[in-house]
Amino acid sequence: MEIRVLGNTHSILDHYLAEIRDTGIQTDPLRFRDNLNRIGEIFAYEISKEMKFEVSNVTTPLGVAKVPKLCSQPVLATILRAGLAMHNGLLRIFDRAENCFISAYRKYTEGGEFEIEFEYMASPSLDDKVVILSDPMLASGKSMEIGYEALFSKGKPAHIHLVAIIASEEGVEYVKNNIEDENVTLWLGAVDPEMTPKSYIVPGLGDAGDLAFGEKIDSK
Repeated sequence: MEIRVLGNTHSILDHYLAEIRDTGIQTDPLRFRDNLNRIGEIFAYEISKEMKFEVSNVTTPLGVAKVPKLCSQPVLATILRAGLAMHNGLLRIFDRAENCFISAYRKYTEGGEFEIEFEYMASPSLDDKVVILSDPMLASGKSMEIGYEALFSKGKPAHIHLVAIIASEEGVEYVKNNIEDENVTLWLGAVDPEMTPKSYIVPGLGDAGDLAFGEKIDSK
């Protein structure tokens, strides 16, 4: 697995990362969602550089230009609900892509611990296709692993790009150790050093789903 970290390079991505972390700015859900959307667009642009293009003749008002064009669109997959805003950013760039939606949630025990439960998936065939699986936060890494494994119920992708905006060091190690696949690339915006006992990334940004769509009642 190849790992690419796009943040901390003094690009506009760093500015958007700063805004989604900022408690003063987080009070505006629309701005928070817009920033996730824009970050998704940046990831889509960078991932597009790894995809196949072919030179085509394009007729202009004054002649014919030879220009590279994308051979095929990827399938965009996301883990509900937190992934929706970033997914929309990816979809703005890959605007003819097929889509896949995976429902997974934290199921808590009486002792306060939790497991990630897979619930539902809506997807086209993924055989021989490039798949981009996005989830804003890669904390323990278990949600990403479950999402990755679920993809294979719909076929064998040619390549899978896993995308998270902020990850924990522990989560990155978990994904590296549990997804041993040379046809996988892990794309990250930033990697933070710690997690709380409830697997929230520190310093992170809090709960991306709640900040984007409102607070929820966790399943007990």
